[in-house]
Amino acid sequence: MINLMRITALVVLLPLIGCNSTTKYSTSGSDIKTSQGGGYYLDDGPGKNPPVNLDTIPDATPKIEPLREANMRPYTALGKSYQPMTTLGEYKKQGVASWYGRRYHGNQTASGEVYDMYAMTAAHPTLPLPSYVRVTNVQNGKAVVVRVNDRGPFLADRIIDLSYTAAHKLDIIANGRGMVDVESIIPEMHSDTTQIQAQQTPTTEPTMRTPNSTTGIDTIYIQLGAFGTANNASNFLSHMQSELPWLGGNLGIAEENGLFKIQAGPFSDLILARQAVDEITQKLEIRPMVLID
Repeated sequence: MINLMRITALVVLLPLIGCNSTTKYSTSGSDIKTSQGGGYYLDDGPGKNPPVNLDTIPDATPKIEPLREANMRPYTALGKSYQPMTTLGEYKKQGVASWYGRRYHGNQTASGEVYDMYAMTAAHPTLPLPSYVRVTNVQNGKAVVVRVNDRGPFLADRIIDLSYTAAHKLDIIANGRGMVDVESIIPEMHSDTTQIQAQQTPTTEPTMRTPNSTTGIDTIYIQLGAFGTANNASNFLSHMQSELPWLGGNLGIAEENGLFKIQAGPFSDLILARQAVDEITQKLEIRPMVLID
């Protein structure tokens, strides 16, 4: 299913696009609502009460999910035909990223999920739904990992539409667009790697840890988030150490194929790990993922 509201908005905007612009949608007149650094077409900008620190919102955590068959069918948008990918596979492309905000916040995405402008998500014309990609701003090197759960953008010069938070973390909000590299992440490929863990006292300087592969006993961790850069991971680690002091030095960063993952553990059994997940969810409203080495 395609987000018809977004397509309708784009049809209206097509005659307006093409001049020098500081925003995602270029126009003039009373439809522009100005903000520091530019304007937002039809109020498609930040919400009135955004989270205090968008930089601490964790990147999407790649995991195996069933693909939606309904989103594998060929479709047409703005007179152009698209053939979505039907399986997860390698994808790497450089092009222009745009973003969408409060104008679509709370609306249904092409995958049937509700669009949250503060979640780490994106829209893409042909990638499987859901799937995960790393998006890197080629100008400043900032990178994020997002979950693709929507269709778009349908303009020839753009390859991905980012959530407001993802665009903020890449520093492309003010201009409305930015040149990026988009690379697919296949969850099955991310395993059996050397990881990093914090020292036994709260700190953002992690030390090395390795899976317990010699004893034959499962090693259980929980994962709170994943980031494309070490700096973002360290900032989130500090935030989690402040919010979850009871985890102490068991919080750390695991580096895996270019991703920096915030993990806690090891736990002696699965029950304790799940109890920790429940406590974290109640306090922070995020749902960590249980990992077993």
